[in-house]
Parts: sequence; C-alpha cells; structure tokens
Amino acid sequence: MSERGVRAVILAAGMSSRVGKQKLLLSYRGRPMIEYAIAAAQRWSPVVVCGAEVAAYLVERTDVALVRNDEPERGMSHSLALAHRLLPNETTFVVLLGDKPHVTVELVAAIVEASGADIVFPARDGVPGHPVLLSPRARASIEGLPAGDTLRFLRADARLTSRPIEVTGDGAFFDVDIPEQLDSFL
Repeated sequence: MSERGVRAVILAAGMSSRVGKQKLLLSYRGRPMIEYAIAAAQRWSPVVVCGAEVAAYLVERTDVALVRNDEPERGMSHSLALAHRLLPNETTFVVLLGDKPHVTVELVAAIVEASGADIVFPARDGVPGHPVLLSPRARASIEGLPAGDTLRFLRADARLTSRPIEVTGDGAFFDVDIPEQLDSFL
C-alpha cells in the first residue's frame, strides 16, 4: 500500500486507572511516553485523540492534530469514532496506542506497506499486536462498534479481510499498564 492517503491515529485518551495518574506523561527513558508514539507516527501526519491532560501537554505542538475525547470511559471505540469523523472517509488509518513506547517507525512502515487486506496488524505466534492499519472499508465499521476496547471486533469481522504480519521483538506487544513496567525497561 502506498503511504499516500494514510494518516496515523494515536489513541491517547485512556484514564490510566491502574497507574493513578496520566501514564502517557510519565517519563520513559528521559521523555514523556506519548513522545515515542508521536515519533513513530510522524511520517503519517499524526492525529492524537486524547483527554484533557495530554491535550494540555501537546497544545503547543504544530506537528500533530489534536482531537479531544472528553468521554474516555467510552473506550477505544469512541476514540476511533472521533478520529473517523475528523478525517475524510477515503483515508486509511494506521492506529497506534500511546502506551506502546517500543513501536518504531520501521514497524509502522511495515504495516502501512503491507497490502491486500482491510486490516493489517503485527502478530507473533498468532497473538495480534499494534499498530493496526484500517482501510476505508474497515473504517466504515467503526461507528457500529460496541463501547470499549474493540479493535478485535474489526479483526474478527467476516466482511473484512485481515492480514497478520509476523514480527519479532517486543515493539508491537509491550505496553505500560503499571509504573513498574516503566522501571523494568529503563
């Protein structure tokens, strides 16, 4: 797939309830964790869907578009819907999660460059990871997703074609749910 017509969507509206504060602003290897997702997505003009704290941190940035999600309790599907409503229907998304600091530009490029499916995602031993590419056809199903963290529903939709890309390394799989995970990878 050509990189033309592809935009990165970074989901960064989570409530960080297990951490007790906004984890995407916690320092990881000397900079806020959200900066890693932005760096990995930069080539694809990222849109960051975020809550108030992350928006306040990013408000001065000119290299990202911000979309506020003031209802983070509605989950990932609501954030996806907000991005879907912002961008033209013919735009392909590559969706990154803000709490995956090991995702690299090379991993994003591999997913974007893969072709032949509505949904493309990294996988290791059958386990899906992130980022996830959503074609315009896959995007058309976003508004009908149930509330919550629901990319798996798109991957399982029999009307859509899915293509896992086997990867090595932890970038597609490592995420931060508790502060100790940050400490273990410093």
